[in-house]
Amino acid sequence: MAKTDTRVLTAHIPVPLAERVDVMAERLERSRGWVVKQALASWIAQEDERDRLTHMALADVDAGRVIDHETVLEWADSLGADQELPVPRK
Repeated sequence: MAKTDTRVLTAHIPVPLAERVDVMAERLERSRGWVVKQALASWIAQEDERDRLTHMALADVDAGRVIDHETVLEWADSLGADQELPVPRK
């Protein structure tokens, strides 16, 4: 297996969080570093997706693909009622 380049990152972690990382590492029979790497990779992927969706939403707004606030409120207020309104679409 080829060895990839790595770099050490240092961060101050609150003790309770560090203890949870240790517990997870032990439970998974993995190193603390492996757990931190997995968590960081997952968080970065989540933030990348959030950024992508934000840019898509802003493009929709710029293109005029929006639903007015009152329509959304009426729909939300109807949820759980006997006659729910259909999901607003533009």
